[in-house]
Amino acid sequence: MQQRVLNVLEFHKVKEQLVKHASSSLAKEKADKLVPSTNVEEVKTWQEQTDEAAKVLRLKGNVPLGGLTDIRSSIKRAQIGGMLNPYELTEISGTLYAGKQMKRFIEDMIEGGIELPHLDGFAAQIQPLQELEQEISHCIGDNGEVLDGASDTLRSIRTSLRTTESRIREKLESMIRSSSAQKMLSDAIITIRNERYVIPVKQEYRSAYGGIVHDQSSSGATLFIEPQVIVDLNNTLQQSRMKEKIEIDRILTDLSLKVAEESEALLVNVEALSEMDFMFTKAGYAKKIKASKPEMNGSGRIKLFKARHPLLNPDEVVPNDIELGTDFSTIVITGPNTGGKTVTLKTVGLFTLMAQSGLQIPALDGSEMAVFENVYADIGDEQSIEQSLSTFSSHMVNIVDILKRVDSESLVLFDELGAGTDPQEGAALAISILDEVHHRGARVIATTHYPELKAYGYNREGVVNASVEFNVETLSPTYKLLIGVPGRSNAFEISKRLGLMNSVIDRAKSLMSEDSNEVDSMIASLEESKKRSDFELTEAEQLRKDAEDLHAELQKQILEFNEERDKLFEKAEKKAAEKVEAAQAEAESIIRELRRMQKEHRTGIKEHELIDAKKRLEEAVPEFEKSKKPVKTAPQKHRFEEGDEVKVISFNQKGHLLSKVGEGEWQVQIGILKMKVNEKDLQYISRPKPVETKPLAVVKGKDYHVSLELDLRGERYENALMRVEKYMDDAVLAGYPRISIIHGKGTGALRTGVQEYLKKHRNVKSTRYGEAGEGGTGVTIVELK
Repeated sequence: MQQRVLNVLEFHKVKEQLVKHASSSLAKEKADKLVPSTNVEEVKTWQEQTDEAAKVLRLKGNVPLGGLTDIRSSIKRAQIGGMLNPYELTEISGTLYAGKQMKRFIEDMIEGGIELPHLDGFAAQIQPLQELEQEISHCIGDNGEVLDGASDTLRSIRTSLRTTESRIREKLESMIRSSSAQKMLSDAIITIRNERYVIPVKQEYRSAYGGIVHDQSSSGATLFIEPQVIVDLNNTLQQSRMKEKIEIDRILTDLSLKVAEESEALLVNVEALSEMDFMFTKAGYAKKIKASKPEMNGSGRIKLFKARHPLLNPDEVVPNDIELGTDFSTIVITGPNTGGKTVTLKTVGLFTLMAQSGLQIPALDGSEMAVFENVYADIGDEQSIEQSLSTFSSHMVNIVDILKRVDSESLVLFDELGAGTDPQEGAALAISILDEVHHRGARVIATTHYPELKAYGYNREGVVNASVEFNVETLSPTYKLLIGVPGRSNAFEISKRLGLMNSVIDRAKSLMSEDSNEVDSMIASLEESKKRSDFELTEAEQLRKDAEDLHAELQKQILEFNEERDKLFEKAEKKAAEKVEAAQAEAESIIRELRRMQKEHRTGIKEHELIDAKKRLEEAVPEFEKSKKPVKTAPQKHRFEEGDEVKVISFNQKGHLLSKVGEGEWQVQIGILKMKVNEKDLQYISRPKPVETKPLAVVKGKDYHVSLELDLRGERYENALMRVEKYMDDAVLAGYPRISIIHGKGTGALRTGVQEYLKKHRNVKSTRYGEAGEGGTGVTIVELK
């Protein structure tokens, strides 16, 4: 990618925002050096890594990367035999700790059933090196000091140091507290000069203490003297300090050698952690700008839903749908300079650079981006004073360079193509340049205010016109991109709104050619048609979605019905088998009894004994409960009408008639189900009394269908409770006896909030957590009154 194009599209500003989300200098360095890749597979891998990290942030909120620093220079010094200072060793220990925590964090998530292939791969490269971490922590304190426990020798030396210092202070304190000290000392304090303890003595009493003079005040009136009585003790103290330094150097050298021994593993750890940190840096930035992962392709296809320029205020930017590379490969955005055209160019260009750098884009899910070999852009006023070039000449220098390089693997962005020269020549030149780039197979977006280019999109295959919508009422652009509608001049409308006389406007219109007036009328009609079709498409999409949801719900209920029916059949068969088995056992018992009686009474069986046996056989016949399925009644002579409350005999369910759909057939509403039923299967119950006003509960629109479950996973706490409140109202209106609310396990905050809300709801009969097969504590089952 050309550096000039990266600057023109302000990719450096995106990287400045990206750096703010880095946890360490390692990730900041990667963000600073980030450039787009032209390898499709590499770009897809980068996007997967960012999406994986975004998933972790969505589920966990943050990651344990505290303590991670760039220790590569310290490792290299240790490798060549250098001695590391305590602060460098502390950084190495902190990085080892960060690696250990991060490895455990990722492994715990994977054990919890979350798929993180890329993070798992990096975590597998991290070697804990616990012995080295513990050795450094044992010897070096949090503030970078070498601890007494680093070695027995150091502890002994420091004990001696403290004892000697104590003796020196005792002797000096006895001197400054003496009766003569007030007269001979400038101040009753103990201080240090040249790392030796001294007292401030007045010049005239220097001989009173003897010893060594180490310093004097600026006036010369005070001498800082080391009294003779502590010279030997100070010497002993200095010797102990020298021993301490030698021992500390020995400890640091030993630790540095151990770092050198593990240098290769440490460098691998640092690289793995830096990659993980950079993944979470990109994910953090994506979360900040509310971005999503684009599907990447190598076929030059761009499809963006509600795309927002990442550097503009998210509260003010207007999202746009942009498509390129499927039905058409060139977009020509025409119309006056009212704003919005250049933003569209920069949005597509910057999105391309971001996507090819592994960054997510601020657009809705399902958006697609292509991987281009090169992105070329001629945007903005690049007049060059140094080269004595006009605006037109500067643009032409860039365009000439683009035409030398452009091919079918390129994205080309032209802003105000052909501007800065004679309009007629500029328009002809713009058409010729567009033809050349279009024929080479490049993907092109160009803006122009030349009216001649309005017809360009109609005369070329693979080219489409577009414009930025303008609101004549407010005299301002709406920044909404209209693909398929060329831009038109709003000069007359704007002038009229601003108060220009009608006579002047009418005269101006008469001076325009009839063709121009017809074109403007055609464009106005196209704009109106575009708005209407967009509205109808949105409405149709919503209706289709509602139908799909209802279809899925019906399928689910049919499956549940079949399962319940199968269970009932199985239960009935089992019960019947038990009764038959019992009857058989009783019959066999009776037969055995008859045979016994026959043997005992060889002359014959008495009549009353036969009667008793017959009675027992009759009692052994199994009795089955009569089916509760109601017997079909004779067809009723009632004349059915819409709105009648009826009973569907075959289902034993109540409903009401919606409309007659055929000879002797009605569409019946039973709960949330609608079905066709023959009049013979209907039993009239009542006809609702007409009322003047319709109750709110029976107003049914496209949102009438309500699912049996509400999924809150991934929602913020406040939004989730608002959704629960609306869903409860919908479920009550739908007449559901039981619903499920899926809140997940997580930290438990959302689960607790949902439970508290349900306890206070007047329509809730009872609540419970789901069974093992229903989702456990991640689901709340609600029984409604």
